[in-house]
Amino acid sequence: MKHFTKILTAAAVSMMVALPAHAETTITVHYPMPGFFKDVMDTISKKFMEENPDIKIQFANPSATYEEGIQTIMRQVGTAEMPDVTFIGLNRLRMADERNIPVDMGPMIAKDKQSMADQGFSDTILKLAQVNGKQVGLAFATSNPIMYYNADLVKAAGGDPDQPPKTWDEVITLGKKIKALGNGVDSIDFRWQGDDWMFSALLFGAGGTMLSADETQVAFNGPEGQKAMGMIDRLVKEAGMPVFTKAAGEQAFVAGKVGFAFQTTGALRNTIKNVGDKFDLRTAPIPLIDPVKGKLPTGGNAVVILTHDETKQAAAWKFAKFAAGPYGASVVVPGTGYVPNNELAAKSPEYLGDFYKKNPLFLAGLNQMPRMIPWYAFPGANGVRVTQTIVDNISRVVDQSASPQEALDDAAKEVKRLLPRTN
Repeated sequence: MKHFTKILTAAAVSMMVALPAHAETTITVHYPMPGFFKDVMDTISKKFMEENPDIKIQFANPSATYEEGIQTIMRQVGTAEMPDVTFIGLNRLRMADERNIPVDMGPMIAKDKQSMADQGFSDTILKLAQVNGKQVGLAFATSNPIMYYNADLVKAAGGDPDQPPKTWDEVITLGKKIKALGNGVDSIDFRWQGDDWMFSALLFGAGGTMLSADETQVAFNGPEGQKAMGMIDRLVKEAGMPVFTKAAGEQAFVAGKVGFAFQTTGALRNTIKNVGDKFDLRTAPIPLIDPVKGKLPTGGNAVVILTHDETKQAAAWKFAKFAAGPYGASVVVPGTGYVPNNELAAKSPEYLGDFYKKNPLFLAGLNQMPRMIPWYAFPGANGVRVTQTIVDNISRVVDQSASPQEALDDAAKEVKRLLPRTN
């Protein structure tokens, strides 16, 4: 009997040793654009789990774009498929909040022992993921549009690679000369497809806005919008910009067959990798139609908590701060090209303090940060359709099936119909 008791005691001790000190909490995380973020997410989650062994990160299937991402989340609300955490495009946070999808982070911030400022989250950074003052997320990856250029083609066309164009007129003039080089070389790839972000770069760069201040009237068809759409028309007519799909444009540029590409800083790391040593890749600020009043849209996404389970919510809050914090930023910036959204990461030698000295291609986006304003979020339930309407009408200008004014008028008419009705 004593022997049997000893066996039971030994078994009990063995079981206690085998059990973890804390019960493991698993949180499911969804994110968009795996081409940009898969490696980044894998690195961040691995480090987070090392530092938080009682929390396990499990990834849901990623979405190809921000638009697909928000629509996926909206379909999953209230179902077992809905993740605990997601990353939503900054221009879709409003749409999510209008449906009460994100958990308000305000109470979590209030309970935190350390202030958000001490953790590197300034008021400016926090506001990027606020909707009407409500903290619906934490900005994770932030970007602005920059100019990528092939210094070899610029030089061959008689330009100075060390003095890239500072105005759109200079871009068009040099682009035309690059096009004239022949041998399958094209002038410009302006990444307008997919969403309204690059149109915003021209519109905001001219000092314009999407809607009136009270959001009851379309404003992008005013003088600034006319200049923006007119610039796209000029890129086609005067500089010979081809009708590229997004994929074709990317492939042509990294193959050394395009002089200039205008797109997000977020694509920088992949572009560097894909270009390799095929040509001398350079970057520079994107020209502004109005260099005084001009602003630039802030692209990117924010980490958002969806779960209302208290245990998972606590774990999700830890993960959100870690991903958007200094360590996360130190992975996102060199891993993609996005600009730092955490002040501790940007200033500390431990994270990114010396990074920009060694990686000058990343400076264009960093230097444009003072020009950044929020990526506009349209009100109401039709935000995705509004965006597609603008994209479809830009397409008509690029393929020259409509004049800039016709495209603007048609886009404005349709967008007005899609906006919430006002009494």
